[in-house]
Amino acid sequence: MLLITIVVIAFYAQVVNRLKVIGGDHLPEEGGVLLAANHISGYDTVFLPTAVFFQHPFQMVWAPAKEELFEHWLLGAFYRSLGAFPVKRGRDVRAGKHLGQLLQTEKVMLFPEGTRNKDGNLGKGNRGVGKLIYDHRPVVIPTALTGINRWRFPGFGQRGTINFGAPLDF
Repeated sequence: MLLITIVVIAFYAQVVNRLKVIGGDHLPEEGGVLLAANHISGYDTVFLPTAVFFQHPFQMVWAPAKEELFEHWLLGAFYRSLGAFPVKRGRDVRAGKHLGQLLQTEKVMLFPEGTRNKDGNLGKGNRGVGKLIYDHRPVVIPTALTGINRWRFPGFGQRGTINFGAPLDF
């Protein structure tokens, strides 16, 4: 199911529309990697794993997602197929421990702002992300998404960019 999902998302993003991925070569092949991205659209959560998949086929990108997204069984299955797992709003200790374990060997996508900023401006970061970086020392890939916040579904020819920056090693 993952492969079909990725192909459909990539076709919509890059063929029907014009999503450009820059800096994919900055993504390490292995080890604990944190993709620290701004969050401007609901598309972010499916476009980032798709972009990573084409750089490193069949590597999962894990991501915490608000538990409300998993209430419908079909949507829950869809998000899980992309590596998402449910977390409670606020402080979820269990999710923090799970993220720490994943950051030892896996790729994890986090939005340090903790919520979407649809205007495209960068919001205030969440302290918990800094603690995860300090405690687990993953390679951090700063990731910028632009233009996607103006996309409408269905759309055609819409432009957007995912830019993976050079790795930061704390």
